[in-house]
Amino acid sequence: MQSNFFSSSSILKKFLVFNLIIFLVLGIFTFLYLNAIKPNLVKNRSNHHSKIINNTSDHINRLNIEFTKESVTKFLLDERYLFQNLDRVQLYDLNSKLLADTDTLDLAQDIFVISQDVQETSIDKSDVNISVSESPKVAQAATFNTEIYVKGYSEQKNINDKLVISETINNNFYVMTVDSVKADGESKGYIIVSEIANDILVAVEERKNFIIRTVLLVALVIFIFSVFLNKYVLKPIRALVLYTKAIKEKDEKIDKHEKYLLRKDEVGQLSRSLNEMTEDLYKRIDIAETFSSDLAHEIRNPLTSLKGASEVLENTSDSEKRKKLIKVISHDVERIERLITDYSQMLKDEASLSRAKMTKIDLSNVVNSVVEDFNSDLLNSSKNIKININNSNLNGSKLNVLGVESKLEQIVANLLDNAVSFSPSNSKISVICDIKKKNAQLIIEDEGPGFNEKNINKVFNRFYSNRPENFGEHSGLGLNIVKNIIELHGGSILASNQSANKKGAKIEVLLPIYK
Repeated sequence: MQSNFFSSSSILKKFLVFNLIIFLVLGIFTFLYLNAIKPNLVKNRSNHHSKIINNTSDHINRLNIEFTKESVTKFLLDERYLFQNLDRVQLYDLNSKLLADTDTLDLAQDIFVISQDVQETSIDKSDVNISVSESPKVAQAATFNTEIYVKGYSEQKNINDKLVISETINNNFYVMTVDSVKADGESKGYIIVSEIANDILVAVEERKNFIIRTVLLVALVIFIFSVFLNKYVLKPIRALVLYTKAIKEKDEKIDKHEKYLLRKDEVGQLSRSLNEMTEDLYKRIDIAETFSSDLAHEIRNPLTSLKGASEVLENTSDSEKRKKLIKVISHDVERIERLITDYSQMLKDEASLSRAKMTKIDLSNVVNSVVEDFNSDLLNSSKNIKININNSNLNGSKLNVLGVESKLEQIVANLLDNAVSFSPSNSKISVICDIKKKNAQLIIEDEGPGFNEKNINKVFNRFYSNRPENFGEHSGLGLNIVKNIIELHGGSILASNQSANKKGAKIEVLLPIYK
């Protein structure tokens, strides 16, 4: 169920659920942390009490203090520097009877000066009688009784463990530690250290407030980020999804993404890329429809001729006429075959070129290789045509372009093949390689009849009609294929006639120079 939710829900829902889970986990750890702060601080304070208790026990044992009210009271007065940072220290006998309490003694702030309120009486060897004036703390001391804690401690099974109490009394938070005073492994009495520890509550409250503020701040940041994510990322993505669905469903209202085309970020790039892809797709569809229609028209003409010739051939007994009809039939079959072959090759070329990886290629080397092959084939031809290369303007420089070598060879081969088709016998074809601005320039000139059309660039249309007599060897797709390959390489092609003093056609190809 959970996997189905994450696979089907929107990114925003996933984001919010993910953050909610993180918040819950952090909330649990925060709750445990806050619950552990106070006990840890109390424990640290109690450990400090334990050091004082141990130090006090050592002094009592070292001075051999008897656990009587007079002896213990005198000890507290004499050794009061041990308790200067504490609020209250009490000593009890083994019967949990209070012997001495610092709150009933006026311990001066100056630990080395005996309070003037303390009056000593006669002291003999067996008795000590000390009269101590009541401190201002006596009223406070009377507000709560620690005897109950000492009795609870004395009733523990394990008397070796100290007892730690933390309670709020009279709006003050107290930490009290009860432990035994031992001599030679036996308990002589009990000592309880009490301290007002409101700072612990303050520390806990500060941490709690800090965590709450942090949680609220993080929640605010997540809320702002969620709004930003939804408005600037998820909403445009949904619009693009609707755009693709509209294309699929052939909906005319496919302008829902246009406002994102002007954005400079990744969403804008995606929108423009998707828009260009759609336009290219429609363009390809239109081209395919147009080409299919043109191809059907081109095939229909030779088929009609083929059908008529075959019908006449069946009813003709004249051998000369039959030979002419057979020649017509052969010509039409070649024409149909060439149309189908070139059309199939054109589709393969477009597909392979879209998948091929372009590399840095010296165009002049490609031209030299193709021209050499053509000259070798023309040696056995009766037309006696010579192809000459002129690379003098390059001065030895390389004519580097970015492209697919086999397709560049196809461009040169198709242009030369077209030039040879229109060139008369005993003529020459000139191939010139040069640099024009930031483009590699390839010019092919022949000595044929040239172009008769006012709009010469019509020669690059599919099934161009001004063809040589041996049309069975050509489909009318050659120059159109060349134009497509050149445009896929980022270049351009231009057809023109040579000057009035020089007869023939001129084809100029420009491809961007790659450094």
